[in-house]
Amino acid sequence: MELEQLKTKLKQLIVVECDKEDDMTWQDIQDDEPLFGSKSNVGLDSLDALQLALVLKENFGIKVEGSKESRKHLHSINSIVEHIQTMQAS
Repeated sequence: MELEQLKTKLKQLIVVECDKEDDMTWQDIQDDEPLFGSKSNVGLDSLDALQLALVLKENFGIKVEGSKESRKHLHSINSIVEHIQTMQAS
């Protein structure tokens, strides 16, 4: 999958699977902005993190553990894409 297609798909999945359709569109999500925390426009929380981990496993075969090391991969669209590419290359 091409890089921009992958980013678009991730954004669309986040909006739908994390139930953000009433708050934003996938186009509102910037590639490098934080997805979680007080500085996030997306405003994902811990339940959304679980949902996102499930989505990544179902759609890309990527397993995300609950450790701090693994959570950094969910920081932004760019970090998720980098993790997907790394895991699929190995």
